[in-house]
Amino acid sequence: MNQPPRAHDNQAEMAGGADPCDQRRRAILARLSSVIDPETGVDVVRMRLIEDLTVDDQGAVSYRFRPSSPLCPIAVPLAAEIQRAVAEVPGVTHQNIEIVGWIGSRELTKLLEQALSGKTRVEKA
Repeated sequence: MNQPPRAHDNQAEMAGGADPCDQRRRAILARLSSVIDPETGVDVVRMRLIEDLTVDDQGAVSYRFRPSSPLCPIAVPLAAEIQRAVAEVPGVTHQNIEIVGWIGSRELTKLLEQALSGKTRVEKA
């Protein structure tokens, strides 16, 4: 019988680290720790701009990006950089990124979804 893919999130740290989902999640967080907010000089993980990060057995990754302010002027290029960083992690097959707490959240989420599907290209400013 096929079981649905398991997902692990921020609150569910697996003991021993042998779980492939947990290893991939750790690799994603490590990669994201190199994405620096240019206005603060601090990485997006330490700033807690990435929320609800989950990874399933198939390599699908879901997370929320919360810009540092509702009018953050660098939300678009920073979201694109986060998206690229996650895509670079081996084993990531799909991303679902949701932008929250930003004045143009819905539009930016839609733009990033289109970029992930190959319909639109998001350029770094």
